[in-house]
Amino acid sequence: MSFIRIKVFVSTERIENSVPATEEIARKSRNKFLTIAVIVVVSWLGLGAVTGPLFGKLTSVQKNDNSNFLPASAESTKAAKFSVQFSGQKDSSILPALVIFSGQADPTNVAKVAKFVGTVSARPIADSGGKTIGDYLAANSKLIPIPSKDGKAVIVSIPLDNKKLAVPLSNNKPALGAVVKEIRAAASHVPTFESHVTGIGGILADLFDSFGSLDTTLLGTTLLVVALILIFVYRSPFLWIPPLFSSLTALTFAGGLVYLLAKNEVITLDGQSQGILSVLTIGAATDYALLMIARYREELHHYDSRVIAMKKAWRGVVEPIVASGLTVIFALMVLSLSLLKSVRSLGPVAALGIFSAQIVILTFLPAVLVLLPRGIFWPKVPRHDDADERLSGVWSRIANAVGRKPRRTWVASGLLLIVATAFAGQISGGGLAQTDAFTGKPDSVIGLAKLSEHFPGGAGDPTLVIVPVADVGEVTTALLATDGVATVTSTQDQAAIAKFYKDNFPSLVGLKTGSVPKVIDGKQQLEVTLKMAADSKDAKALIPVIRDAVHNVSPTALVGGSTATNYDISAAEARDIRVIVPIALLVIGIILAFLLRSLVAPVMLVLTTVLSFGATLGICHLIFKYLFHFKGTDGAFPLYAFVFLVALGIDYNIFLMTRVREEAAKIGTRPGIIKGVTVTGGVITSAGIVLAATFAVLATLPLVILAEIGFAVAFGVLLDTIVVRSLLVPALAYEMNHLTWWPSKLAKPESVEIESSAAAEGVNA
Repeated sequence: MSFIRIKVFVSTERIENSVPATEEIARKSRNKFLTIAVIVVVSWLGLGAVTGPLFGKLTSVQKNDNSNFLPASAESTKAAKFSVQFSGQKDSSILPALVIFSGQADPTNVAKVAKFVGTVSARPIADSGGKTIGDYLAANSKLIPIPSKDGKAVIVSIPLDNKKLAVPLSNNKPALGAVVKEIRAAASHVPTFESHVTGIGGILADLFDSFGSLDTTLLGTTLLVVALILIFVYRSPFLWIPPLFSSLTALTFAGGLVYLLAKNEVITLDGQSQGILSVLTIGAATDYALLMIARYREELHHYDSRVIAMKKAWRGVVEPIVASGLTVIFALMVLSLSLLKSVRSLGPVAALGIFSAQIVILTFLPAVLVLLPRGIFWPKVPRHDDADERLSGVWSRIANAVGRKPRRTWVASGLLLIVATAFAGQISGGGLAQTDAFTGKPDSVIGLAKLSEHFPGGAGDPTLVIVPVADVGEVTTALLATDGVATVTSTQDQAAIAKFYKDNFPSLVGLKTGSVPKVIDGKQQLEVTLKMAADSKDAKALIPVIRDAVHNVSPTALVGGSTATNYDISAAEARDIRVIVPIALLVIGIILAFLLRSLVAPVMLVLTTVLSFGATLGICHLIFKYLFHFKGTDGAFPLYAFVFLVALGIDYNIFLMTRVREEAAKIGTRPGIIKGVTVTGGVITSAGIVLAATFAVLATLPLVILAEIGFAVAFGVLLDTIVVRSLLVPALAYEMNHLTWWPSKLAKPESVEIESSAAAEGVNA
């Protein structure tokens, strides 16, 4: 065998000449990158100048009428479409505002209320362009004072036309609040009486007033809380500014998109969705920013060039951020399967918030950071020293503790969650009465209590039954025999009554008394006054009883009204939970399978997140009942809590497991788990605290549903961050070892050899 030696001579001159050439290429590449960064920043600032003002107008495109949210197939919707003909309206959107006057209802005092009735229509509405209360009244409406039987109160029903109220005022605020405010002001001047405005009109006006603080109090508080947390996390006078400004940029961009879509009726926006949009977008954007900045800081230890460090950081976080965002977006879009328009609308509204957070943090924030010097991290400036302080400290100790005793860790943390989950089944269902929807006591709630003292609870807001004329007698008898029904009357034909008295008793025309039931297409409308408040859970529970009694006599009859609408909404919410929950879990599992190239890891992550959700519901039951003293949970709470907690909980598992998989490919699964927990522990915990704090801000609004969602998401995120992601998931993955990645190539047994070798070299030190 012979060997042929080949000598290669390389000119030292060529080598020396290549160094400046390489530096020149690097310089041009760096300058090009910085130029692109400047263009990106300027473009986003210009876009913000357009979307910012649109975000400020979001309140003007809100729609908060529950009757508009039900599908056409709901019985209350069908009844509403027919009932409108009995009121002389063009549509069914009538909001009765009930004015309750508490005081001695003698003839002299009733005359004072009558004077109020005669003048209230002429009261001007501020910022309405010269309109009066009368311009917002339903057509052909008559305002009649009705004394109570005990002689201690007078009630006046003021039917408002919701279609007219839908046009915002000149200040872009809803007209309903201004109209009810003026009615309250007029009623307060009636002497000898204490007055309150309640009914659906009054309650919704107070809801609008609560939602009105979304664009001021809620946003300001959220930004302040996030700023304080970022300052504490970074301990820097400068570094908190870029992520906070990026979050605000994402919110205004999302708000502008939502405004345009809602204005053109592509989606429906209510106050609840707007509040969630604000906290979700700011929270998610800040979370993604924390991940981006943490990886950028890590890479700055390895590279002298900020441009190269940012490129490496961007490549390291783009996959988890995109996967995390897609998981949440797809989970939210599953809400489009809901029967309720309000729930369907939350899906795209919140999804736009997540999309905006993603695109801003992956474009605007990197551009800002790379244009700023390393000094932005002062006083802890990352130097090009190839060292990373995150590989030591508290999270290193936690990670190694999990690695030493994985079985004890997952058993203990799992049992803790199971015990908390045991209380989840006791959480109060059935929804909330509208008067229980406030954390405080607004005027409409006080008024409803006064109304119940002197009139049947359902006075002024009857349940409506559309029935063929031939069945009126039997249906009336069946209704009066139903426990909980106070009175049953037929809607009167006021025009026929007036004509009758004009033709026969001209001197009594002004009284317009008598009884002539109105008949349309062979049907009459029965007004059923319930003994309990029309918006109460007891009244809602009575609807199926009433429907059974009516349908047994007249199968084609329809039962509607606001109480029936609330019942149909609750039924739709229960159906949504049965349909949406399993589909959302399936969608999330599929995304995780593609991301992690595994079938085992997604199952583990989904199951642990669902367990965390169950534990959160259990704790919520205890807190809501014994600490907050809520009367129950809103019907939408379980579904909203599930979507946000599962989707957001999976977020942190994605942040962890994508890094673990990245490290496992280099050093093996078990060492990869230890390093993954170590390097992501601080940033994920900080992200969890930020998101929990932003959702907790919802509790500043005087609405039970937002307080419930805010607490549930805040507590659930912290539970998931501290227990599930830090202990349970790493311990289970450590126990399963390389099988975590089955059936990908990382699940092959030979990967154990890599792990053993890496462990022997002290990768966990």
